[in-house]
Amino acid sequence: MDEEDELIVRDSNGAILKDGDSVTVIKDLKVRGSSGVIKRGTMVRGIRLTDDVAEIEGKVEKSMMVLRTEFLKKA
Repeated sequence: MDEEDELIVRDSNGAILKDGDSVTVIKDLKVRGSSGVIKRGTMVRGIRLTDDVAEIEGKVEKSMMVLRTEFLKKA
């Protein structure tokens, strides 16, 4: 088995996430290094999984960001 196959990433509700899925932010999140905020309900499309099961990469408002899976739910 490949190392990537063993990596199971789950959202806040326990649903399994895969590359290309869409997720919704469930809580207003402050953006580090900026005064911006990602509002609850923001849709993040086409996510990419990282090496960490607690984090994903996604494009939010034209910027690539790393988001914690505990604040996301599968759309």
